[in-house]
Amino acid sequence: MGHIYARSENIDEARDVLDQLIEQSKDRYVSPCGFAFIHAALGEKDQAFTWLEKAYEQHCGELFDLKVEPKYDSLRTDPRFRHLL
Repeated sequence: MGHIYARSENIDEARDVLDQLIEQSKDRYVSPCGFAFIHAALGEKDQAFTWLEKAYEQHCGELFDLKVEPKYDSLRTDPRFRHLL
């Protein structure tokens, strides 16, 4: 939902979802990719890459489609994206 809110310019709602994910992560596993999706949609590339790097370090299975997932399109031109691939 956070990604959808961010893409539809409902920034406050997207940030609320980020806050909820942070709270949830205190009690259970929350994929770093979820954070990355939202930050990418908000145009916050540095934060998106920080979370993608965490996902890589954790061997997150969601990275298997990194090369083709449209949610990452806004990051593809950044040299850090190629490094992650």
